[in-house]
Amino acid sequence: MARIRVVTDSACDLSADLAADHGVTVVPLSIRFGDEEFVDGRDLSTEQFWARCKGSAVLPETAAPSPGAFQEAFLAAADAGYDGVLSLSLSAGVSATYQSTVAAAKSVADRIEVRTIDTRSLTMGLGLMVIDLAELAATGADLDALEVRARDLIPRTQVYGVVDTLEHLEKGGRIGGARALLGSLLSIKPVVVLVDGEVAEESKQRTRQRSLQYLADKARDAPPLSRIAVAHGAASDLDTFLGMLSGLEVEHPLVVTQLGPVVGTHTGPATIGMCMITAG
Repeated sequence: MARIRVVTDSACDLSADLAADHGVTVVPLSIRFGDEEFVDGRDLSTEQFWARCKGSAVLPETAAPSPGAFQEAFLAAADAGYDGVLSLSLSAGVSATYQSTVAAAKSVADRIEVRTIDTRSLTMGLGLMVIDLAELAATGADLDALEVRARDLIPRTQVYGVVDTLEHLEKGGRIGGARALLGSLLSIKPVVVLVDGEVAEESKQRTRQRSLQYLADKARDAPPLSRIAVAHGAASDLDTFLGMLSGLEVEHPLVVTQLGPVVGTHTGPATIGMCMITAG
């Protein structure tokens, strides 16, 4: 049986408990508010991030971890006696994080084999993949089997979001194919989707309630689901949305997490994200 360590980054939005329960190493990105810089989860909790967002006139920014941060995580796995590392990164379409993992993997090649995967996803789309693969790794699966599974999960993973405003996506340069929505901001509550790792327009709804119902309907109309998660950014109507998902049949239990600073920086407060993996 192989011993493989799963490593990811803090864009996955896994809680510390979830990551620990699955034996996953999470390498943090950095968050900047003007001249102040914080390491995600170490210097700034998710609750502190959202409180700061509401009181700050400056929109936050994110920075990818250095190759050295991933090198440290990979070498820690080697020192702990692991046979290899599966590194799962948020989409290279929105961050340089994946490039850091590739550089780090090359630098430790003489100590431990590292397979780097650009998941083309983020928030709990990435998080659900990490959970799935960590569970498979716990059975003794080797790197080849884990990589095959990861490549299979990527096209089956969907990420949708209801955002209160596109201001954060636009100013952060992450608006991608959703740019066409900008002209009608005052009259809509947009639904966005991740397409091939980049943000795109999914739907224009007249009210927040309709946007949330649209999201819930996407889940109910989807093919059979293996996993589903909801990540929210200080959203007061979270319970309303969870009620809309009540009774939904899914292979694994629904996971509810807070939307962390990495993705929250670009979507803003009150975001509700819904992430799904269809059954294989």
